[in-house]
This record gives sequence, C-alpha cells and structure tokens, in this order.
Amino acid sequence: MYKRNFVFTAACMGMLLFGVTLITLGAVVPGLKERFLLDELATGALFSILPLGILTGSFLFGPVCDKYGYKILLALACLFVFAGLMGIAFAPSRGILQVCIYLFGAGGGALNGATNAVMADISPENKTANLSLLGVFFGIGALGMPFLTGLLENRFSIQEIVSAVGVFTLATALFTMLIRFPPPKQAQGFPLARSLRFIKDPLLILIAFFLFCQSSFEAILNNWTTTYLGSRLSVSASHALYALSLFVAGMTVMRLLYGTLFRGASLKHLLAASFILATGGSLLLGYGNSFSLALAGLILLGAGLAGGFPIMLGVVGTLYKDLSATAFSFVLVIALVGNVLVNYGMGIIAYHYGVQHLIHLVFAEILIMTVLSVFILKKLKRLK
Repeated sequence: MYKRNFVFTAACMGMLLFGVTLITLGAVVPGLKERFLLDELATGALFSILPLGILTGSFLFGPVCDKYGYKILLALACLFVFAGLMGIAFAPSRGILQVCIYLFGAGGGALNGATNAVMADISPENKTANLSLLGVFFGIGALGMPFLTGLLENRFSIQEIVSAVGVFTLATALFTMLIRFPPPKQAQGFPLARSLRFIKDPLLILIAFFLFCQSSFEAILNNWTTTYLGSRLSVSASHALYALSLFVAGMTVMRLLYGTLFRGASLKHLLAASFILATGGSLLLGYGNSFSLALAGLILLGAGLAGGFPIMLGVVGTLYKDLSATAFSFVLVIALVGNVLVNYGMGIIAYHYGVQHLIHLVFAEILIMTVLSVFILKKLKRLK
C-alpha cells in the first residue's frame, strides 16, 4: 500500500525540520531583540514558549497518528513550522510572534514524534539502526541552520534566509500529501483511552525515565556548556559555540555509524559503548586542563548520547506495534518534562552554587541511566 523509500524520505525531511525548529530561535534572536525592542525578560519569555509548543505537539501526535494515520498529521505539522518561520521573519507585533513561535514548537514536536514512530513502523527489523539514521537528519538540521545563517547573512537578510527555509517546509508538506503511508492502526477507536495501560507497564516506565534523563542530559549540555567553558577555561563565547557544534557533530556521526557499520550490534553492546564514551567525555570536559581536551570531551559526549533515543524508541516500537505512535508520545512527553525540570534545576544550582557543578550533574545522569539500562535489559531478557 505504500513505498517504503518514499516514507523513509518523508520522515528524514521531517526530522531535519525538527532540527531546524530547535535551533532557529536561538540563531535569530539578536534580530528579534532589535526588531521588537525586547529586553532579557521578554527574550526569556519567547524561549519558554517554544518548549511549551513542543510539549503540546509531542502529546497530541501519538493518538492522532494511531487513529487517523501519519499523512495529515505530518502535513499539518509542516504547515505549523512554516507559520512559525513566517512569523519569525515577518510578524508585525510581539503578540503574533508569540503565537507563531508556539505553532513552530507544536509543529516541531509533532514532527519529532511522528517521524520516529513511522520509521519504527516501516522497520520490521533493525529499528534502532534506522532510527539512528533518522537522527542523523536531526543533526543536519541543527547544524545546518546556523551554518546557513552565518554563510549567507552578508548577502541576504535573516527574513530572506528564514523564508527560504519556509519554502523547503512547504515542499515537505506537499511531498507528504502526495505519498502513501502505513494505514491507521486503531481506526475503530481513539487510542488515548487504551494508552492508560502504559502507566501499568514497568518496562515502559523504565524506558520513559531513561529518556527523561537522556533528554535532560542533552538539554543541560546544550544550554550550559558555553557558560561552563567560559567560567572554567575562560573560553570566548564564539569558541564555546564552536565547541557546542562539535558536540552535535559527534552525536550525528555516531548515529550514522549506528545506522550503518553497527547495524547488527546488540542493545547491550550499544548501551555499554554509549556509557563508556559518555564517561570518557565527561572526564575530559570536567578535568581536562585545556580547551582542546574540552573539545574532545564534548565530541565523546555527543557520541555517547547518540544512541539513547534510537535504542529506546526502537524497543518501544517493538513492544507496542499496535499503538506505536501513542507509546512514543507517552515516553517523549516524559522525556520533555525531564528536559524542562532538570534544566531549570541546573539554573538554580548555577545561581546558588556556581556553574562548575554542571559536571557533577553530568556524572549523576550517567550513573542513573546506567542503572536504569541494567533493569531495562533484565526485563527485556525475561520477555524473550
């Protein structure tokens, strides 16, 4: 009923847009501050709207996809991202800009969840490997938007650059409308009620809290590394941002390896490699006495964190084939809650005790995730 290569392509295009969604606001905020005369408080309010939108999209996509299929949801999500891009480029007032940023986040959250879910559905085997390949396109989007902005900012205005990305977004929406997707899995009933069984599944709860840690781990590194490097090694803001891009690059390259060379590796070996890389990277970041060692640490940390979402979402897709999108929605919402709560907690720690304690939180995250993975692997072994 559908061509797998077309669905694979649509999923990759959608995930690339999600990478763009997460990075665009930060890349264009200097222009927005100037255009709308925003102070630091108003700028912070804009940043708080985006995760609220992402949380909304992550909550809704699962039941909608299982009930109605992926086509309409993916197309609408692309249109929401397009509306957000146009608002960032041309909104005439702050109020309209805020609405557009919320739609931007909601579209991005829905794209993230739905593309992962449909990739799992079209991958009867090697779910983790294919989800890892999908994650490569997130890295391309996250790295590509600031690169594109920096490359073209002397020739084109930020409005023209964002508008061009909007054209790609519309093209993605059109492509999703022209191809066939896997049919709805719960066309006879709304799956949200049936999803209540998720809270009674200890394995799914363990996976959800593993992703709670995974998401928050990525968040504190993305949001606090630049401040940490500036405080500990007196690194300039531009060099710290370069270091952060290498963290994303390390994650992207490792996901490419998971999807190609290491396709046949077991979950146990993939998780072990992830924790070894993350621990090594944390040691270099926390105790290395030079910027070059910190760079190596961030690359290793990116590589170590590359497997978390593909591995665990692959397991979820296998466990809940009849409600895969709703199950993905369940674990991704918990992951996003972790993103917000732990990142906020890191802010409190940095304010009262200093940003140098970032590295202690990093080691705590690795320890908790290691313990959770042991329990997850034990429960999976019992199911076989």
